[in-house]
Amino acid sequence: MLESCSGSVTTGAVITTTTNGQQEQDEDDNEVEDDDNEAEDDECSSSNNEQQKSLSERNQQRCFRPDSGFLRHLLFFFNPTYTTDVSVLVETCRLLLEFVRDTGDVVSLFAGTEYASNNHVLVVRYRVKKFVHACIRAVYGNRNKLRDQLFVESAILLLDAVKLLIDSSLPWACSTVTYLLQGNIYSLFREIVLIVKDRSCPASNRVVSSFECVIALISSHIGQSTCTCPSVDPQCCFLSQVLTIPFLWQFFPHLKEIFASSSVSRHYFHHMTLCMKGHVNVLPPDIAIDLPGYACLLGNLLEVARLAFAQPEPFTMAVDFATAATFLLEALPSLQSSNMGSKEMSEDEMVIDDEQTEKVLNLGLEQQITNAIDPRFLLQLTTVLLGGFSPLNGSYNGQLDEKHVAAVTAVCAFLHATFNILPLERIMTVLAYRTELVPVLWNFMKQCHENQKWSSLSAQSPYLPADAPGWLIPLSVFCPVYKHMLMIVDNEEFYEQEKPLSLKDIRCLIVILRQALWQLLWLNPTLPANFGKSANDVFAMKKHPLEFLQHRVCVVASELLSQLQDWNNRRQFTLPSEFHADGVNEYFISQATMENTRANDILKQAPFLVPFTSRAKIFTSQLAAVRERNGSQGLFARHRFRIRRDHILEDAFNQLNALSEEDLRGLIRVTFVNELGVEEAGIDGGGIFKDFMENITRAAFDVQYGLFKATEDHLLYPNPGSGLIHDQHLQYFHFLGTVLAKAMFEGILVDIPFATFFLSKLKQKYNYLNDLPSLDPELYRHLIFLKHYEGDVSDLELYFVIVNNEYGEQTEEELLPGGKSIRVTNENVITFIHLIANHRLNFQIRQQSSHFLRGFQQLIQKEWIDMFNEHELQLLISGSLDGIDIDDLRAHTNYTGGYHKEHYVVDMFWEVVKNLSLENQRKFLKFVTGCSRGPLLGFKYLEPLFCIQRAGGNASEEALDRLPTSATCMNLLKFPPYRSKEQMEQKLLYAINADAGFDLS
Repeated sequence: MLESCSGSVTTGAVITTTTNGQQEQDEDDNEVEDDDNEAEDDECSSSNNEQQKSLSERNQQRCFRPDSGFLRHLLFFFNPTYTTDVSVLVETCRLLLEFVRDTGDVVSLFAGTEYASNNHVLVVRYRVKKFVHACIRAVYGNRNKLRDQLFVESAILLLDAVKLLIDSSLPWACSTVTYLLQGNIYSLFREIVLIVKDRSCPASNRVVSSFECVIALISSHIGQSTCTCPSVDPQCCFLSQVLTIPFLWQFFPHLKEIFASSSVSRHYFHHMTLCMKGHVNVLPPDIAIDLPGYACLLGNLLEVARLAFAQPEPFTMAVDFATAATFLLEALPSLQSSNMGSKEMSEDEMVIDDEQTEKVLNLGLEQQITNAIDPRFLLQLTTVLLGGFSPLNGSYNGQLDEKHVAAVTAVCAFLHATFNILPLERIMTVLAYRTELVPVLWNFMKQCHENQKWSSLSAQSPYLPADAPGWLIPLSVFCPVYKHMLMIVDNEEFYEQEKPLSLKDIRCLIVILRQALWQLLWLNPTLPANFGKSANDVFAMKKHPLEFLQHRVCVVASELLSQLQDWNNRRQFTLPSEFHADGVNEYFISQATMENTRANDILKQAPFLVPFTSRAKIFTSQLAAVRERNGSQGLFARHRFRIRRDHILEDAFNQLNALSEEDLRGLIRVTFVNELGVEEAGIDGGGIFKDFMENITRAAFDVQYGLFKATEDHLLYPNPGSGLIHDQHLQYFHFLGTVLAKAMFEGILVDIPFATFFLSKLKQKYNYLNDLPSLDPELYRHLIFLKHYEGDVSDLELYFVIVNNEYGEQTEEELLPGGKSIRVTNENVITFIHLIANHRLNFQIRQQSSHFLRGFQQLIQKEWIDMFNEHELQLLISGSLDGIDIDDLRAHTNYTGGYHKEHYVVDMFWEVVKNLSLENQRKFLKFVTGCSRGPLLGFKYLEPLFCIQRAGGNASEEALDRLPTSATCMNLLKFPPYRSKEQMEQKLLYAINADAGFDLS
């Protein structure tokens, strides 16, 4: 990373290699300098009085003309700290400019008395560079006088003379520029600029203009093909000394255009890349604590990059730019204007350490950086780097070469750094829909995966160690951009049109993401404990850039895989097992049940890697552990409910709401009162409570009650108009959330088919357009028609409003402030479509969902629910919709009272049960266990196990007239030994359909 210098800075060796011609030229210059010095010494020794005469007196004695020796004396005696000397130099510059303007002759003027000699060319070259340097030193030495109007005119003359003499067409241009560079001229320029750019300077525009031309001539000289200047110390170069000046282009717009030219920008971007790759510290001390040099450099480079990329053949230059800019971006502190989350630190992070103390950028500098990285710039950068590798480009041969790798690495590294400092919503849409980023990256990743080329990618990347996985950089960018596309794409585009990726490619992508996650999280874990859990990840990124990248890939890959699993649940295009990691075994499961283990972290971060049945086992074990800690496995209940069957909802609401959260975790026992006011027979050992839970959920979630509505597929979701029916509707939603949580907490399955978009609210997820068909397929079809409408949408006379119709009351709501006046057009129709979907799926039921969630989370922790997607959550609530597995029930049944598994009555019994309708099978199961649905993981997990006991003694007529009875608290069926299947079926059906409460128990 680049860092600001303080004091002395050690850098790499200075490259001083020159061409042979340049070496000869320098040797000639040295000879001329020696001759001039000898002549000056002779003249000085001839007369002590002559040495003391001022330059003004000399100027009076000698005229500045081609045959004069005045210039030689001026250069020898000149001292920029003497006002008189500077005045003489200024007057000389005025005469020089006039002479050249009139004659066009520079050589004879600088040759002076040596014009006739054979080496006058060398003399001119030597004196020009000395004269130019003297002029710049004069301006530098008097830079504080630039506030004085009197010195402004002098400074302009000095700078105009410099402009004249360093013109690239002159034969001594390289010699002069080399001399200036070796004299650290840019450090002088830096100090002058910091004064000149002060707007309070009188006539500053004129000084800036002249000074800008001087800097432009020198800085652009090196980028020319004819230049033979040697390389200079990076600490003294244009990049470090001038481009680190804050907001440089505001004062030097012409210099900005010069720098953006192809040859100049290509040279400096490449030079900067070499420094960045070697982590060379080349920057001068910061101007201010909130204006660090590296950030000022970044701001200036970003601002000029758009002009540079518009030049011919910008590919190589863009690679160098992206490479260098990435290092600078990663060095930035948190930006005040970005939504990076809370900047609060935990006690562990509050250490007294310079590295930990976060700096804050100057707001203007921050705005310069963030404004430069706008959608247009990102579109331009990705187009320059990736345009040649687009699948739509007929010239692309589909092969991976160094150029391809360089482009992908550069653009992905730059975007990865950008994602960490800018709000994603600002830049993600342009990357997803206006660039070829997704198809190009996908084809690149697919080729690397199929040809096992990942290692070559990391070997060529300047950001990764050679042994790091090569897919880290591409995945860090591809995943969030493709995830954004999936939030906008509709079902027809995804499934039928297979956009933006084919279903075959998505299946391959799932494999890549699954393997990458499993390697990072389990096989080769390298992340420190609790890495990335800090509220401020910028510190983690600076201290551990590779670990931060790995953490980032884990997060975005997990989010994308979860989203692809949602699409697969809507309409299956691959086997659910394709999301499961290959290495999940019993050891992993045992580790996953324990907190602060890596397996447990995987379960939280990427639960889809673990098969559903394994996660369900972990979930049930977690619930059992909590129940045991809260004493709910004890014999005595702390609370008993007396529930009237004809007022079950009201009684349950009043009694359950009176319990604290701790009480809710304990045992609750129920006594039912029938319509006659008589308590029903039976002691609640758990079975009556199961029946209570089934009955209360059936009543409360019935659409006739008005709290919930049903979709066309008979799936339940909160009624947006519930407040029109019940004054206490929000309290009831809180209550129903608690009821559902209590059922899950006790392991009781209830027959409540929820709509997927409502189950998302239990996971605190946001619903998107592709979820709308489950709520309102007709509205979805209309919106898709709008999305693909080829005409002028404004002709349809639509506005940003939506009409709600609840129980005959129509209300109009604006989707945006002032929406009644905002017409839907081709430009904003996509926004309109998603605002409509958001209103129906999220906004309308936000209050009901929020209160339901609060009640639900009293018993069911969020991290438990986060282990499951919406489809799996429905299984946790209701069990499988495929029916009851009678064979599984039979395999896990105990027998007592003389029955055994091969008894003829038992054989008949199972034949009868297996031939019952699904509805009667559920009634039978409820009759025996108190719940109409079997255990989530199979009947071997039923506690206690299903048991059939012989009833009625011998097969007497009196015994055979008895009905089957049950003890639901023990899952016990008391069954007489009927003689025929017909009689057995008749008695069984009568018992399970009697609806006699627990009077037959």
